[in-house]
Amino acid sequence: MMFVNVGVAVPSTALKAGVWVRMLLVSVTFAAASAAVGCSGDDTDDGGGQVARSGPLSGAELETAKRVIKNYADVVYTSYKASHSEAVALDGALDGFVSAPSATTMQTAKDAWLAARTPYGQTEGYRFYGGPIDDEDGPEGQINAWPMDELYIDYVAGMPDVGIINDPATHPNITKASIAALNEVGGEANVATGYHAIEFLLWGQDLNQDGPGERPFTDYVTDGSGTAANQDRRGAYVSAASKLLVDDLQEMVDAWEPDKDNYRKTFEALDPGVALTNMLQGMGFLSGGELSGERMNVAYTSQEQEDEHSCFSDNTHNDILYNAQSIQNVYLGNFGSHDGPGIDELVEGRDPELNKQLKTEMTASIRAIKDIPVPFDSALQEEHGREKIKVAIDSLRAQTTTIAKVAELFDLKIVVEE
Repeated sequence: MMFVNVGVAVPSTALKAGVWVRMLLVSVTFAAASAAVGCSGDDTDDGGGQVARSGPLSGAELETAKRVIKNYADVVYTSYKASHSEAVALDGALDGFVSAPSATTMQTAKDAWLAARTPYGQTEGYRFYGGPIDDEDGPEGQINAWPMDELYIDYVAGMPDVGIINDPATHPNITKASIAALNEVGGEANVATGYHAIEFLLWGQDLNQDGPGERPFTDYVTDGSGTAANQDRRGAYVSAASKLLVDDLQEMVDAWEPDKDNYRKTFEALDPGVALTNMLQGMGFLSGGELSGERMNVAYTSQEQEDEHSCFSDNTHNDILYNAQSIQNVYLGNFGSHDGPGIDELVEGRDPELNKQLKTEMTASIRAIKDIPVPFDSALQEEHGREKIKVAIDSLRAQTTTIAKVAELFDLKIVVEE
Protein backbone atom coordinates (compact mmCIF):
# COMPACT_ATOMS: atom_id res chain seq x y z
CA MET A 1 0.00 0.00 0.00
CA MET A 2 1.32 3.48 -0.82
CA PHE A 3 0.45 6.54 1.25
CA VAL A 4 1.11 10.15 0.35
CA ASN A 5 1.78 12.51 3.26
CA VAL A 6 -0.39 10.42 5.57
CA GLY A 7 0.03 10.64 9.32
CA VAL A 8 -1.74 7.40 10.23
CA ALA A 9 -1.32 3.79 9.16
CA VAL A 10 -4.45 2.36 7.58
CA PRO A 11 -4.98 -1.36 6.86
CA SER A 12 -6.00 -2.52 3.36
CA THR A 13 -9.14 -4.17 4.69
CA ALA A 14 -10.28 -0.85 6.04
CA LEU A 15 -9.71 0.81 2.66
CA LYS A 16 -12.10 -1.64 1.02
CA ALA A 17 -14.77 -0.98 3.59
CA GLY A 18 -14.45 2.77 3.56
CA VAL A 19 -13.64 2.82 7.27
CA TRP A 20 -10.19 4.32 6.63
CA VAL A 21 -11.79 7.60 5.70
CA ARG A 22 -12.70 8.48 9.24
CA MET A 23 -9.09 7.82 10.28
CA LEU A 24 -7.88 9.95 7.38
CA LEU A 25 -10.06 12.86 8.40
CA VAL A 26 -8.66 12.70 11.91
CA SER A 27 -5.16 13.01 10.49
CA VAL A 28 -6.05 16.03 8.39
CA THR A 29 -7.80 17.96 11.13
CA PHE A 30 -4.67 19.69 12.35
CA ALA A 31 -3.81 21.02 8.87
CA ALA A 32 -7.38 22.19 8.39
CA ALA A 33 -7.39 23.90 11.76
CA SER A 34 -4.16 25.65 10.82
CA ALA A 35 -5.91 26.99 7.74
CA ALA A 36 -8.60 28.51 9.92
CA VAL A 37 -6.06 30.61 11.79
CA GLY A 38 -4.29 31.71 8.61
CA CYS A 39 -0.90 29.98 8.60
CA SER A 40 0.98 31.24 5.57
CA GLY A 41 3.15 28.24 4.74
CA ASP A 42 6.49 28.30 2.93
CA ASP A 43 7.68 29.90 -0.31
CA THR A 44 9.65 27.61 -2.62
CA ASP A 45 11.20 28.05 -6.03
CA ASP A 46 9.53 25.70 -8.52
CA GLY A 47 12.69 25.51 -10.62
CA GLY A 48 11.51 27.98 -13.22
CA GLY A 49 12.23 31.13 -11.28
CA GLN A 50 8.65 31.44 -10.01
CA VAL A 51 7.88 31.28 -6.32
CA ALA A 52 5.17 28.75 -5.39
CA ARG A 53 3.74 28.99 -1.88
CA SER A 54 2.87 25.85 0.08
CA GLY A 55 0.99 25.44 3.34
CA PRO A 56 -2.60 25.38 4.57
CA LEU A 57 -5.34 27.53 3.03
CA SER A 58 -5.31 31.08 4.27
CA GLY A 59 -6.69 34.56 3.68
CA ALA A 60 -8.59 35.10 0.44
CA GLU A 61 -7.98 31.44 -0.49
CA LEU A 62 -10.54 30.40 2.10
CA GLU A 63 -13.27 32.33 0.31
CA THR A 64 -12.23 30.85 -3.03
CA ALA A 65 -12.21 27.41 -1.46
CA LYS A 66 -15.78 27.88 -0.23
CA ARG A 67 -16.91 28.69 -3.78
CA VAL A 68 -15.05 25.66 -5.09
CA ILE A 69 -16.64 23.40 -2.46
CA LYS A 70 -20.14 24.68 -3.17
CA ASN A 71 -19.64 24.19 -6.89
CA TYR A 72 -18.34 20.67 -6.25
CA ALA A 73 -21.59 19.89 -4.43
CA ASP A 74 -23.50 21.29 -7.42
CA VAL A 75 -21.50 19.09 -9.79
CA VAL A 76 -22.08 15.99 -7.66
CA TYR A 77 -25.81 16.67 -7.45
CA THR A 78 -26.13 17.37 -11.17
CA SER A 79 -24.30 14.21 -12.19
CA TYR A 80 -26.21 11.96 -9.78
CA LYS A 81 -29.45 13.50 -11.00
CA ALA A 82 -28.46 12.72 -14.59
CA SER A 83 -27.53 9.17 -13.56
CA HIS A 84 -30.90 8.72 -11.90
CA SER A 85 -32.76 10.05 -14.95
CA GLU A 86 -30.96 7.60 -17.23
CA ALA A 87 -31.68 4.76 -14.79
CA VAL A 88 -35.38 5.64 -14.90
CA ALA A 89 -35.21 5.51 -18.71
CA LEU A 90 -33.46 2.14 -18.50
CA ASP A 91 -36.15 0.84 -16.16
CA GLY A 92 -38.85 1.88 -18.63
CA ALA A 93 -37.02 0.18 -21.50
CA LEU A 94 -36.66 -3.00 -19.47
CA ASP A 95 -40.35 -2.96 -18.58
CA GLY A 96 -41.12 -2.74 -22.30
CA PHE A 97 -38.74 -5.57 -23.09
CA VAL A 98 -39.97 -7.94 -20.38
CA SER A 99 -43.61 -7.34 -21.26
CA ALA A 100 -42.99 -7.87 -24.99
CA PRO A 101 -39.66 -9.64 -25.61
CA SER A 102 -38.28 -9.16 -29.11
CA ALA A 103 -34.98 -8.37 -30.78
CA THR A 104 -36.12 -4.75 -31.08
CA THR A 105 -37.20 -4.26 -27.46
CA MET A 106 -34.06 -6.03 -26.24
CA GLN A 107 -31.88 -3.69 -28.30
CA THR A 108 -33.76 -0.70 -26.92
CA ALA A 109 -33.02 -1.92 -23.39
CA LYS A 110 -29.35 -2.47 -24.26
CA ASP A 111 -29.08 1.03 -25.70
CA ALA A 112 -30.65 2.42 -22.52
CA TRP A 113 -28.14 0.53 -20.38
CA LEU A 114 -25.24 1.92 -22.38
CA ALA A 115 -26.65 5.44 -22.10
CA ALA A 116 -27.07 5.03 -18.35
CA ARG A 117 -23.38 4.23 -17.94
CA THR A 118 -22.24 7.59 -19.33
CA PRO A 119 -23.27 9.87 -16.45
CA TYR A 120 -22.71 7.25 -13.77
CA GLY A 121 -19.13 6.67 -14.88
CA GLN A 122 -18.50 10.34 -14.23
CA THR A 123 -19.62 10.04 -10.60
CA GLU A 124 -16.80 7.70 -9.58
CA GLY A 125 -14.58 10.60 -8.53
CA TYR A 126 -16.92 11.26 -5.58
CA ARG A 127 -15.90 8.05 -3.84
CA PHE A 128 -13.16 6.88 -1.46
CA TYR A 129 -13.65 9.43 1.31
CA GLY A 130 -16.64 8.08 3.21
CA GLY A 131 -19.34 10.06 1.43
CA PRO A 132 -22.88 8.73 1.11
CA ILE A 133 -22.06 6.53 -1.89
CA ASP A 134 -19.55 4.29 -0.10
CA ASP A 135 -19.66 4.92 3.61
CA GLU A 136 -20.53 1.98 5.85
CA ASP A 137 -24.19 2.14 4.79
CA GLY A 138 -23.66 3.38 1.24
CA PRO A 139 -25.21 1.61 -1.77
CA GLU A 140 -22.10 1.51 -4.00
CA GLY A 141 -21.82 -2.26 -3.64
CA GLN A 142 -25.39 -2.63 -4.86
CA ILE A 143 -24.91 -0.21 -7.75
CA ASN A 144 -21.60 -0.98 -9.42
CA ALA A 145 -19.97 -4.04 -7.84
CA TRP A 146 -17.72 -6.13 -10.10
CA PRO A 147 -16.27 -8.46 -11.20
CA MET A 148 -19.20 -10.80 -10.90
CA ASP A 149 -19.51 -14.55 -10.96
CA GLU A 150 -22.36 -14.70 -13.44
CA LEU A 151 -23.40 -18.24 -12.54
CA TYR A 152 -24.49 -16.84 -9.17
CA ILE A 153 -27.44 -15.27 -11.02
CA ASP A 154 -28.19 -17.33 -14.12
CA TYR A 155 -27.10 -20.10 -16.42
CA VAL A 156 -23.73 -20.13 -18.16
CA ALA A 157 -22.36 -22.30 -20.95
CA GLY A 158 -22.52 -25.97 -19.97
CA MET A 159 -24.38 -25.22 -16.72
CA PRO A 160 -28.04 -24.61 -17.58
CA ASP A 161 -29.47 -25.04 -14.09
CA VAL A 162 -27.28 -22.77 -11.98
CA GLY A 163 -28.06 -19.43 -10.42
CA ILE A 164 -30.72 -17.75 -8.34
CA ILE A 165 -33.04 -17.59 -11.34
CA ASN A 166 -32.91 -21.35 -11.86
CA ASP A 167 -33.37 -22.27 -8.20
CA PRO A 168 -36.99 -21.42 -7.31
CA ALA A 169 -36.96 -23.89 -4.42
CA THR A 170 -34.28 -21.93 -2.56
CA HIS A 171 -35.30 -18.51 -3.89
CA PRO A 172 -39.06 -18.62 -4.46
CA ASN A 173 -39.54 -14.84 -4.58
CA ILE A 174 -37.55 -12.44 -6.69
CA THR A 175 -37.95 -8.88 -5.44
CA LYS A 176 -35.82 -5.82 -4.84
CA ALA A 177 -35.44 -6.84 -1.21
CA SER A 178 -34.58 -10.46 -1.93
CA ILE A 179 -31.83 -9.75 -4.45
CA ALA A 180 -30.42 -6.95 -2.26
CA ALA A 181 -30.19 -9.47 0.58
CA LEU A 182 -28.29 -11.88 -1.69
CA ASN A 183 -25.77 -9.35 -2.99
CA GLU A 184 -22.18 -10.47 -2.29
CA VAL A 185 -23.34 -13.21 0.08
CA GLY A 186 -20.60 -15.82 0.28
CA GLY A 187 -18.05 -13.72 -1.61
CA GLU A 188 -17.44 -10.36 -3.27
CA ALA A 189 -17.90 -11.91 -6.74
CA ASN A 190 -21.43 -13.04 -5.86
CA VAL A 191 -22.88 -9.85 -7.28
CA ALA A 192 -26.67 -9.98 -7.44
CA THR A 193 -27.60 -6.35 -8.12
CA GLY A 194 -26.65 -3.23 -10.00
CA TYR A 195 -25.50 -2.25 -13.46
CA HIS A 196 -23.47 -5.39 -14.10
CA ALA A 197 -26.20 -7.81 -13.03
CA ILE A 198 -28.51 -6.07 -15.50
CA GLU A 199 -25.74 -6.10 -18.11
CA PHE A 200 -25.33 -9.87 -17.79
CA LEU A 201 -29.07 -10.44 -17.99
CA LEU A 202 -29.21 -8.44 -21.22
CA TRP A 203 -26.06 -9.61 -23.00
CA GLY A 204 -25.26 -12.93 -21.35
CA GLN A 205 -21.73 -14.33 -21.28
CA ASP A 206 -19.33 -12.80 -23.76
CA LEU A 207 -18.06 -15.85 -25.63
CA ASN A 208 -17.26 -13.80 -28.74
CA GLN A 209 -13.67 -12.65 -29.22
CA ASP A 210 -14.65 -9.68 -31.39
CA GLY A 211 -17.93 -8.54 -29.85
CA PRO A 212 -20.21 -8.61 -26.80
CA GLY A 213 -22.36 -11.40 -25.46
CA GLU A 214 -25.24 -12.68 -27.54
CA ARG A 215 -28.02 -13.69 -25.15
CA PRO A 216 -31.18 -14.34 -27.23
CA PHE A 217 -34.30 -12.36 -26.47
CA THR A 218 -36.11 -15.69 -26.36
CA ASP A 219 -34.62 -16.27 -22.89
CA TYR A 220 -37.48 -13.99 -21.79
CA VAL A 221 -40.31 -15.41 -23.91
CA THR A 222 -42.89 -17.06 -21.65
CA ASP A 223 -45.37 -18.55 -24.12
CA GLY A 224 -43.65 -21.93 -24.25
CA SER A 225 -41.40 -21.13 -27.21
CA GLY A 226 -38.65 -19.49 -25.22
CA THR A 227 -35.08 -20.62 -24.72
CA ALA A 228 -33.43 -21.55 -21.43
CA ALA A 229 -35.69 -22.14 -18.44
CA ASN A 230 -37.47 -19.92 -15.92
CA GLN A 231 -38.08 -17.12 -18.42
CA ASP A 232 -40.63 -15.45 -16.16
CA ARG A 233 -38.18 -15.43 -13.24
CA ARG A 234 -35.49 -13.97 -15.47
CA GLY A 235 -37.84 -11.13 -16.40
CA ALA A 236 -38.76 -10.60 -12.76
CA TYR A 237 -35.08 -10.51 -11.83
CA VAL A 238 -33.95 -7.92 -14.37
CA SER A 239 -36.96 -5.75 -13.48
CA ALA A 240 -36.22 -5.96 -9.75
CA ALA A 241 -32.55 -5.14 -10.32
CA SER A 242 -33.48 -2.13 -12.43
CA LYS A 243 -35.92 -0.74 -9.90
CA LEU A 244 -33.43 -1.23 -7.07
CA LEU A 245 -30.86 0.69 -9.11
CA VAL A 246 -33.30 3.58 -9.49
CA ASP A 247 -33.91 3.58 -5.73
CA ASP A 248 -30.21 3.55 -4.91
CA LEU A 249 -29.47 6.45 -7.24
CA GLN A 250 -32.39 8.40 -5.83
CA GLU A 251 -30.70 8.02 -2.45
CA MET A 252 -27.64 9.75 -3.89
CA VAL A 253 -29.73 12.55 -5.40
CA ASP A 254 -31.41 13.10 -2.04
CA ALA A 255 -28.06 13.13 -0.24
CA TRP A 256 -26.70 15.94 -2.43
CA GLU A 257 -29.84 17.98 -3.10
CA PRO A 258 -29.31 21.66 -2.24
CA ASP A 259 -31.06 23.43 0.65
CA LYS A 260 -31.90 20.21 2.51
CA ASP A 261 -30.85 18.79 5.85
CA ASN A 262 -28.69 16.11 4.26
CA TYR A 263 -25.10 15.07 3.56
CA ARG A 264 -24.55 18.04 1.27
CA LYS A 265 -25.32 20.42 4.12
CA THR A 266 -22.76 18.61 6.26
CA PHE A 267 -20.18 18.63 3.49
CA GLU A 268 -20.51 22.35 2.79
CA ALA A 269 -20.14 23.05 6.52
CA LEU A 270 -16.83 21.20 6.78
CA ASP A 271 -13.65 23.13 7.33
CA PRO A 272 -12.51 24.00 3.78
CA GLY A 273 -9.27 22.06 4.29
CA VAL A 274 -11.19 18.89 5.15
CA ALA A 275 -13.64 19.29 2.24
CA LEU A 276 -10.77 19.90 -0.18
CA THR A 277 -9.00 16.82 1.18
CA ASN A 278 -12.07 14.73 0.43
CA MET A 279 -12.26 16.06 -3.13
CA LEU A 280 -8.59 15.36 -3.80
CA GLN A 281 -8.91 11.96 -2.12
CA GLY A 282 -11.66 10.96 -4.55
CA MET A 283 -9.60 12.14 -7.51
CA GLY A 284 -6.34 10.62 -6.36
CA PHE A 285 -7.55 7.19 -5.36
CA LEU A 286 -9.73 6.79 -8.44
CA SER A 287 -6.80 7.77 -10.65
CA GLY A 288 -4.29 5.57 -8.85
CA GLY A 289 -5.40 2.52 -6.91
CA GLU A 290 -8.75 2.10 -8.61
CA LEU A 291 -8.66 3.07 -12.31
CA SER A 292 -5.03 2.56 -13.30
CA GLY A 293 -4.79 -0.32 -10.82
CA GLU A 294 -7.90 -2.42 -10.20
CA ARG A 295 -9.75 -1.53 -13.40
CA MET A 296 -6.88 -1.55 -15.88
CA ASN A 297 -3.62 -3.04 -14.62
CA VAL A 298 -5.25 -6.14 -13.13
CA ALA A 299 -6.78 -7.00 -16.51
CA TYR A 300 -3.60 -5.95 -18.33
CA THR A 301 -1.55 -8.31 -16.17
CA SER A 302 -3.94 -11.28 -16.18
CA GLN A 303 -5.19 -10.81 -19.76
CA GLU A 304 -8.45 -12.29 -18.49
CA GLN A 305 -11.73 -11.02 -19.90
CA GLU A 306 -13.37 -11.60 -16.53
CA ASP A 307 -11.20 -8.86 -15.04
CA GLU A 308 -12.51 -6.09 -17.31
CA HIS A 309 -15.24 -3.84 -15.99
CA SER A 310 -18.14 -4.32 -18.45
CA CYS A 311 -17.14 -7.68 -19.89
CA PHE A 312 -20.60 -8.76 -21.12
CA SER A 313 -21.41 -5.67 -23.21
CA ASP A 314 -17.83 -4.79 -24.24
CA ASN A 315 -18.38 -1.30 -22.84
CA THR A 316 -15.20 -1.29 -20.76
CA HIS A 317 -13.49 1.32 -22.95
CA ASN A 318 -16.28 3.78 -22.13
CA ASP A 319 -16.22 2.89 -18.42
CA ILE A 320 -12.52 3.76 -18.31
CA LEU A 321 -12.99 6.94 -20.34
CA TYR A 322 -15.79 8.33 -18.19
CA ASN A 323 -13.96 7.44 -14.97
CA ALA A 324 -11.00 9.48 -16.22
CA GLN A 325 -13.41 12.25 -17.18
CA SER A 326 -14.75 12.19 -13.62
CA ILE A 327 -11.30 12.99 -12.25
CA GLN A 328 -10.95 15.93 -14.61
CA ASN A 329 -14.50 17.10 -13.83
CA VAL A 330 -13.73 17.34 -10.12
CA TYR A 331 -10.53 19.26 -10.71
CA LEU A 332 -12.10 21.74 -13.14
CA GLY A 333 -15.52 21.97 -11.46
CA ASN A 334 -17.39 20.77 -14.55
CA PHE A 335 -20.05 18.27 -15.57
CA GLY A 336 -21.70 18.43 -18.96
CA SER A 337 -22.85 22.01 -19.52
CA HIS A 338 -22.29 22.92 -15.86
CA ASP A 339 -19.10 24.94 -15.42
CA GLY A 340 -17.99 26.52 -12.15
CA PRO A 341 -14.90 27.16 -10.03
CA GLY A 342 -12.72 24.11 -9.52
CA ILE A 343 -9.68 23.11 -7.53
CA ASP A 344 -7.60 24.40 -10.43
CA GLU A 345 -8.36 27.99 -9.35
CA LEU A 346 -6.76 27.38 -5.96
CA VAL A 347 -3.72 25.69 -7.49
CA GLU A 348 -3.32 28.43 -10.10
CA GLY A 349 -3.07 30.98 -7.30
CA ARG A 350 -0.15 29.13 -5.70
CA ASP A 351 1.65 27.23 -8.42
CA PRO A 352 0.59 27.94 -12.03
CA GLU A 353 3.14 25.48 -13.39
CA LEU A 354 1.75 22.64 -11.27
CA ASN A 355 -1.76 23.54 -12.38
CA LYS A 356 -0.68 23.49 -16.02
CA GLN A 357 1.09 20.18 -15.52
CA LEU A 358 -1.94 18.45 -14.03
CA LYS A 359 -4.29 19.79 -16.70
CA THR A 360 -1.90 18.62 -19.40
CA GLU A 361 -1.59 15.18 -17.82
CA MET A 362 -5.36 14.78 -17.51
CA THR A 363 -5.80 15.65 -21.17
CA ALA A 364 -3.05 13.18 -22.07
CA SER A 365 -4.61 10.35 -20.03
CA ILE A 366 -8.00 10.85 -21.65
CA ARG A 367 -6.38 10.91 -25.09
CA ALA A 368 -4.44 7.72 -24.28
CA ILE A 369 -7.62 5.97 -23.16
CA LYS A 370 -9.38 6.95 -26.38
CA ASP A 371 -6.47 5.42 -28.31
CA ILE A 372 -7.04 1.95 -26.83
CA PRO A 373 -8.48 -0.36 -29.52
CA VAL A 374 -12.05 -1.56 -29.02
CA PRO A 375 -13.14 -3.98 -27.65
CA PHE A 376 -10.95 -3.84 -24.58
CA ASP A 377 -10.85 -7.63 -24.14
CA SER A 378 -9.36 -8.05 -27.62
CA ALA A 379 -6.84 -5.28 -26.94
CA LEU A 380 -5.70 -7.25 -23.87
CA GLN A 381 -4.53 -10.06 -26.15
CA GLU A 382 -2.86 -8.10 -28.96
CA GLU A 383 0.59 -6.49 -28.86
CA HIS A 384 -0.61 -3.16 -30.28
CA GLY A 385 -3.58 -3.06 -27.95
CA ARG A 386 -1.48 -3.92 -24.93
CA GLU A 387 0.95 -1.14 -25.79
CA LYS A 388 -1.93 1.35 -25.89
CA ILE A 389 -3.35 0.10 -22.60
CA LYS A 390 0.08 0.42 -20.97
CA VAL A 391 0.41 4.01 -22.20
CA ALA A 392 -2.98 4.83 -20.66
CA ILE A 393 -2.05 3.17 -17.35
CA ASP A 394 1.22 5.07 -17.20
CA SER A 395 -0.56 8.34 -18.04
CA LEU A 396 -2.98 7.84 -15.17
CA ARG A 397 -0.15 7.01 -12.80
CA ALA A 398 1.66 10.19 -13.81
CA GLN A 399 -1.38 12.35 -13.09
CA THR A 400 -1.88 10.51 -9.78
CA THR A 401 1.57 11.62 -8.66
CA THR A 402 0.68 15.18 -9.59
CA ILE A 403 -2.63 15.04 -7.74
CA ALA A 404 -0.61 14.04 -4.67
CA LYS A 405 1.61 17.09 -5.23
CA VAL A 406 -1.49 19.29 -5.31
CA ALA A 407 -2.51 17.90 -1.92
CA GLU A 408 1.00 18.55 -0.59
CA LEU A 409 0.80 22.12 -1.87
CA PHE A 410 -1.92 22.76 0.72
CA ASP A 411 -0.46 20.49 3.45
CA LEU A 412 -3.30 18.01 2.92
CA LYS A 413 -3.15 14.26 3.39
CA ILE A 414 -4.54 11.77 0.85
CA VAL A 415 -4.16 8.09 -0.02
CA VAL A 416 -3.71 7.47 -3.73
CA GLU A 417 -2.93 3.78 -3.93
CA GLU A 418 -3.35 0.57 -1.95
